[in-house]
Amino acid sequence: MHSIAIAALLSFTAAAASAAGVVNVTFVDPDKYFDAGKDQHNEPNNLAVIEQYLKDLGQRYLPDGQVLNISVLGVDMAGYTRPPPARRGGSYDVRIARGGADWPRITLRYSLEFNGQPIKNGDEVVADVFYGRHGPDYGILDPLKFEKRMLEKWFRMRFTSDY
Repeated sequence: MHSIAIAALLSFTAAAASAAGVVNVTFVDPDKYFDAGKDQHNEPNNLAVIEQYLKDLGQRYLPDGQVLNISVLGVDMAGYTRPPPARRGGSYDVRIARGGADWPRITLRYSLEFNGQPIKNGDEVVADVFYGRHGPDYGILDPLKFEKRMLEKWFRMRFTSDY
């Protein structure tokens, strides 16, 4: 009996995974982004995290047969970077996010298709002016917690009916 339940669970999991939509992400001229990270080594990692997160959102919220193509045109992460104080002897820049006029912004162009037919498209600046006033729903140590929260809210508002 136990093996039947496991087989049913695996079958359900496989069906749920195959029922996920697809998100394709392209970064257009990332060298011109205002702030995608604190340095040239950090930026590619942050963009890879954003790309994977958008793909994960598609798997979670888009139905089977839907394809969302996103071109990221600009990135300005929450906060600003500042070199560490000399007296601490640190060698890494520090990101300061105070919840003020330094909110996260991502400029993008998107096109949503279902079975190859266009459904919705647009150009948007996704921003969260109140990013510092939300509850802690993402890991406190996640360096992209503000951007992830903002992107999930936008994604759900644009592409689901449950928001």
